[in-house]
Amino acid sequence: MGTDQSEPHRTGKDREVTAGNLPGVLTSPVLERVEAIYRRCRELNEGVVATYIPELANADRHWFGMCLVTADGQIYEAGDTRQPFTIQSISKPFTYGAALAACGPSVIGARVGVEPSGDAFNAISLEPVTGRPANPMINAGAIAACGLLRGETPAAKLAGLLDTYSLFAGRTLTIDEAVFTSERDTGFRNRAIGYLLRNAGILDEDPDPILDLYFRQCSVLVDCRDLAVMAATLAGGGVNPLTGVRALDAASVESVLSIMASCGMYDFAGEWMCHVGLPAKSGVSGGIMAVLPGQMGIGIFSPPLDAHGNSVRGIAACRELSQSFGLHLFADPQSAPRAGRDVIHRTYTAREVASKRERLPEARRWLTEIGCAARVYELQGVLAFGTAEVIVREICEHASDEMEIAVLDLSRVAHLNRTAADLLCLLVLRLSERGKRLIFAHRSPDFSELLAACLEKCREAETGAGLDMLTFPDVDRALEWCEDTLLAGCREYVAAQADGEDAGESAPLESFALLRGLSAAELAVARRLLCCVEYRAGERIVEAGEPADCLFLVASGEVTAMLPLLSGHEKRLATFTSGMSFGEVAFVEGSTRSATVYADRDTVCWALRREDLDQLAYTHPQIKTAVMENIALGLCQQLRATNMTMSELAQ
Repeated sequence: MGTDQSEPHRTGKDREVTAGNLPGVLTSPVLERVEAIYRRCRELNEGVVATYIPELANADRHWFGMCLVTADGQIYEAGDTRQPFTIQSISKPFTYGAALAACGPSVIGARVGVEPSGDAFNAISLEPVTGRPANPMINAGAIAACGLLRGETPAAKLAGLLDTYSLFAGRTLTIDEAVFTSERDTGFRNRAIGYLLRNAGILDEDPDPILDLYFRQCSVLVDCRDLAVMAATLAGGGVNPLTGVRALDAASVESVLSIMASCGMYDFAGEWMCHVGLPAKSGVSGGIMAVLPGQMGIGIFSPPLDAHGNSVRGIAACRELSQSFGLHLFADPQSAPRAGRDVIHRTYTAREVASKRERLPEARRWLTEIGCAARVYELQGVLAFGTAEVIVREICEHASDEMEIAVLDLSRVAHLNRTAADLLCLLVLRLSERGKRLIFAHRSPDFSELLAACLEKCREAETGAGLDMLTFPDVDRALEWCEDTLLAGCREYVAAQADGEDAGESAPLESFALLRGLSAAELAVARRLLCCVEYRAGERIVEAGEPADCLFLVASGEVTAMLPLLSGHEKRLATFTSGMSFGEVAFVEGSTRSATVYADRDTVCWALRREDLDQLAYTHPQIKTAVMENIALGLCQQLRATNMTMSELAQ
């Protein structure tokens, strides 16, 4: 019996860490899309269940399952994915692969062709002179491939073939004896093909044991999930993504996929390749297996068949999957990455790497406590379905812990296609529903336009979703926003601010680290040396290249130091607010300014000139010593923080 048709079955990793059915775990947008396609295709009622093999007529026409398995082993399921059925003609690629591995391409090439026949799967399609079957995906070719399997006895050949199938599926597969008996007792056309092959010299032995082996291979029991894992093993070059065990050599996999692409769907192969664009194989029990090389495998099961002998729901589901996820092999030449976690160059939190906005001690202390709630994902390469799925999965896995904000740094991304943008925007909405945020850092106008369009499409499809896209020109500005957001949400820090800690529009002299340790009398002396200067918003305070003849203490307002780049642009070095100082390095060195400093808003600074500090060596040497020690201490703290950041990023 099938599962309840009113609610699709959900799962995630094969390790039973499921994405859709555990409390508190964020459902993946990939799984949502699979389930939506499942629900739509489930409503199709066309097609008839195969009856020419009597046992197949017992199938429930309502059975329907869909499963996707990525090349690194992530599983997405919907529907009757654990309902057993016989593999039928989907066995043919695996038998052909086993024959290739056993005797090599030249031997099998002399017995089986590789050209599309244009005929039905059970056609007697043999070359006029050689007697070769057109390809191994039709019955004649599959029977010929069975004749090339190695083994001293028919039982040994069957055991070897089952071992190969089981390696692909990642579990031990067995045969449905009732279906085998039904196929053997009614397989008159296949017996005729077998004897024609023997007459042409394609089969070297008595056809009957070979035909029995063929009937048995078609009667192997699988489920929808097995098909997807077997397809993913082909997608991974022959290595099973769940077990890590090689099922077939890479060269044989290449040949298998090539023939699946041109011949796997019989006389429907051309239309399939045009609209779905994936190497695939179908079977009359209602299964379809499709492969996106390097990225994923798809398994579909639904018994009602069309006139070509292909599953009606299966064809519709594969077409929707291909269009929704951009899976067509020839859809976008720029969007052909191999799936894998190397799309994520590195990740880090706001505790490990801070923004260039300098924070006062109390704010720094709190960010050390709560900075793990913001996580940056530094991405690289091409973002299409295969790579976006990895990113979505990674963020969904972290969404159940303390992460509140995820930042996607797209500055190293060469191409973002619509499928990837669509998935990321859906993730924006899903995280928002959990009170979390997904924000972006990049400078590409094309990325901004595509993401905005995809988010608008998602909002139109979901009533009440009104979240705006939040994008920053670089990850530094995104980190600053994260820090501000986390601090604003920290009740203890906000309360401390309200009580006057680290607050105040104009910072008193004693609050500056530069003047730490000075007595009231010494502060009074220092105050007389300081020159108060006011700057309007946007005004330049110092310029790169000019002499560093003074250092500055920000009494109120905000300033930003910008480093000129060879490209002509500027990069932020640091932002300073009330209670902070800047310009110490060049001041101590007696060199020129390395950065240009602007007032971000109306700002008041106290400037300490070099000649005034030098004069203290004669009048108040203890003040100069304290100031220089504080400068050195501040520079040491900056160096230590930089070293810690470099250490975190190097891991």
